[in-house]
Amino acid sequence: MRVPAIIYASENLINAMDDGVFEQISNVASLPGIVQSSICMPDAHLGYGFPIGGVAAIDPQEGVISPGGIGFDINCGMRAVRTNLSFRDVTPYLEKLVERLFRLVPSGVGAHGPLRLTKHQFRDIAENGAQWCLHNGYAWHEDLERTEEFGKIKGADFDAVSERAIERGFNQIGTLGSGNHFLEIQVARQDNIFDPQIAQIFGITIPDQIIIMFHCGSRGFGHQIATDYLQRFVRVMGPKYHITIPDKELACAPFTSPEGQQYFAAMKCAINMSFANRQVILHRIREAFSQVFGKSAEELGIHQIYDVTHNTAKLESHIVNGKKRLLLIHRKGSTRAFGPYMEGLPDLYQKTGQPVIIGGSMETGSYLLAGVTDGGKTFYSTTHGSGRVMSRSKARHIFYGRELQKQMALRGIICKTSSYSGLAEEAAGAYKNVDDVVESAEKAGTCKRIVRLIPIGNVKG
Repeated sequence: MRVPAIIYASENLINAMDDGVFEQISNVASLPGIVQSSICMPDAHLGYGFPIGGVAAIDPQEGVISPGGIGFDINCGMRAVRTNLSFRDVTPYLEKLVERLFRLVPSGVGAHGPLRLTKHQFRDIAENGAQWCLHNGYAWHEDLERTEEFGKIKGADFDAVSERAIERGFNQIGTLGSGNHFLEIQVARQDNIFDPQIAQIFGITIPDQIIIMFHCGSRGFGHQIATDYLQRFVRVMGPKYHITIPDKELACAPFTSPEGQQYFAAMKCAINMSFANRQVILHRIREAFSQVFGKSAEELGIHQIYDVTHNTAKLESHIVNGKKRLLLIHRKGSTRAFGPYMEGLPDLYQKTGQPVIIGGSMETGSYLLAGVTDGGKTFYSTTHGSGRVMSRSKARHIFYGRELQKQMALRGIICKTSSYSGLAEEAAGAYKNVDDVVESAEKAGTCKRIVRLIPIGNVKG
């Protein structure tokens, strides 16, 4: 290990983690160029190479880039949207709303999106992200202002992407996918608001306000890019660059090498594709609400709060031992959480810090948090969700999708799914307690709780 490995979590959460998390975070600490510490968040669980919930800062001149530190679903992320509707307004239409959202936002394995794109248009999306959506009528200008990287990360190069990745991705814009991806209608109850002043700046201003939250990424496009470059790095890592690692899942290349720079440019294409994917989904959400309520999205006040990513590697400036350094921050299942007045935040959130969106389970609830001034010890990173405590296969043997759907309906949560076995995998019992995770993250000084959100309608892949 070149640096210490640090887990930011309560004793109970640490004790509940599987042994593989400790092994993986220690392996990450051995990567060439790693700075300060190998970091793990309270929602951590076993991943590919890195634990999910892992953070590593790498010196870009001396160190490496590792696809295992980003994940297969590049720019898997969250978007939160507010409305001017209350729980009382929505209740009579809830089933109709969920049904309409289920039809307008395709979900499930291999789902195709609503756009019929040419390969040239897909190139434009991969290199320009949500800006393509703005120019083609799928976004409001304020949506981009309230998206990490303003919806487009610079330096994406479509020529670094394989034909196989393009084939897997170009028809998936506007789709949720499967697994833990979801689209949810939620309620911000007054007794669940921890900081009313910041909540108001986030746009939560009416009692029992309806919030929409969704979680998805770059689909097959990002998965194939990760697969392509992992295989390539395995071939060159030892013979060409004389890098040895304790686990082949940490396959890497020097960041400044041709292979490292090509992966970085291809990864950015997946980041941009994912921003566009979530933007088109927001467009469809606005359509669904407009159709059900017979009013425009503007009249319904459907405004984006923020869009954050939790599977990326990005160059950022951070203070280490009193000196400002440019570092390559790998975040895998970890959310950027910039504090107040940091560069890259929109003017609206300069005083509050960055909105952070935390998905819990479909049965329990989710959170809006804010970044804090003293978050530098984790390179301004925090948890990304509640984190699994049970494998998907085990969950399918314990829970039954149809029965779970019925039980949720009895508790006032309407759920539509394209796969009952997939629904079983996402039962609350398969996840950590989101309240414990968020409380632990806040006590560690990585974020601040703003509001807890209660689910009432859910679309699952």
